[in-house]
Amino acid sequence: MRERTSARLWVRLRHMVSVLVRELGPVVGLGLLGLLRHPVWTTAAVEGGGLGVVVVPGFGGADASMAVLRRWLRGRGYVAAGVRFRMNLGCTADLVERLERRVVEHARATGGPVVLLGHSRGGWLGRLVAVRRPDLVRGLVMFGSPVLDPLDVRGVASLILRVVVRLSTLGVRGLLNGDCLVGSCRDAAVVGLAAPLRVPAVAVYSRRDGVVGWRSCQDPSAEWVEVGSSHTGMGIDPEFYAALAPRLAGWAADRSVPAP
Repeated sequence: MRERTSARLWVRLRHMVSVLVRELGPVVGLGLLGLLRHPVWTTAAVEGGGLGVVVVPGFGGADASMAVLRRWLRGRGYVAAGVRFRMNLGCTADLVERLERRVVEHARATGGPVVLLGHSRGGWLGRLVAVRRPDLVRGLVMFGSPVLDPLDVRGVASLILRVVVRLSTLGVRGLLNGDCLVGSCRDAAVVGLAAPLRVPAVAVYSRRDGVVGWRSCQDPSAEWVEVGSSHTGMGIDPEFYAALAPRLAGWAADRSVPAP
């Protein structure tokens, strides 16, 4: 009996270590060279036509974490901008308000509705803005975003979430308000995440995601696209970029067609 228990624990431990290594690798740049050598990066293509794109980092992330993606977008003729959050932490309602203001600003600067492109929590924040202001959003891309259940996290991520929640309840400000978990802020987010989208949307997910549940990323109002990367690795995954390129190009082309 002890041997069976030990064997099961060993298998679970190996799995956890494997997932942790897979998720931490992209954080320190592993895999980036593969993207930079891939045709999706090296092939010359300028189809953006000045279409504005606001790139939203995931939970705890800053604009710097999405620098590679913004560089690729700019190289293809898009006007890519960050959100100017110090970090993607804090009250959901406050972040949505700030993101909406940023979208308004970028739409004015680029002369029309913009694309919202968000990773993880950034994707569902973008969805909430798209529901509120569809007039400002040309398209929405959510990658690794558990819109069906924002708390569907696993592994080390679930531990980090519990720590953040605990610190917040102890009075540490700027992490995650308790109201976002059980109060009116949460209720408003649930309504927004369940509301039908009136803009074209893409939901990218991976069955190898070691941070969030991939089924929770399958937004019924969006086109589903599966990739094979880890959660943190999506931002440097050539497969993700290859899926993104034609969809963005289509939105850019529609934008440039004059009204009859």
